[in-house]
Amino acid sequence: MARNPQSAQEVTIQAAAAPQASIGKSRLHERYERDVVPALQRDFNYRNPMQVPRLHKVSVNVGVGEAIANSKALDATVRDVSIITGQKPIIKKARKSIAQFKLREGMQVGVSVTLRGERMWEFLDRLMNAALPRTRDFRGVPSRSFDGRGNFSMGLREQLIFPEISYDQVDKARGLEVSIVTTARTDQESRRLLELLGMPFQREGEAAPVIARPPARRRRR
Repeated sequence: MARNPQSAQEVTIQAAAAPQASIGKSRLHERYERDVVPALQRDFNYRNPMQVPRLHKVSVNVGVGEAIANSKALDATVRDVSIITGQKPIIKKARKSIAQFKLREGMQVGVSVTLRGERMWEFLDRLMNAALPRTRDFRGVPSRSFDGRGNFSMGLREQLIFPEISYDQVDKARGLEVSIVTTARTDQESRRLLELLGMPFQREGEAAPVIARPPARRRRR
């Protein structure tokens, strides 16, 4: 008997899964296992390697309040976030109505994506080594955004710092919120984990440079 041909959907799923199976651990993941785990064991005297903090997930969120009046803004945001993270985001809807902002319950007001596994490691690698150094007047990431339970959040002013984004295709610069969830029990352990991975934190006690004012001109009598 002749074999039934596969449906187009099955062929597409198999083709998308094939390259993922052949991809090994990312560069940052290998660095974590090779260098970061032994360093954390020495710093915090963990008895068991399973006690060493690790990354759990990374969430990327973008608010698109302008989508209330311009639906194309939401499509552009979904496209940009998909390019940056390599994963299609979900659309967030308003939970309640706010008459002052002309917002009704159920309106689409943002996008969100949660990364795990190798996509999470690859995204953090590109964020720390490619995107953040492209930020204008970049002097390090502030370390005051830990939540007290080992999780860290940071805000990015625009999506243009990612090399994957083309300036010609961007309709507007939009900010992103990146939340890094770890298994660390304290902020100190989480910060040390991110430092060893390459997160460029600001130095403690470093203040913004003071711009000297020009001397005041003397009035002629």
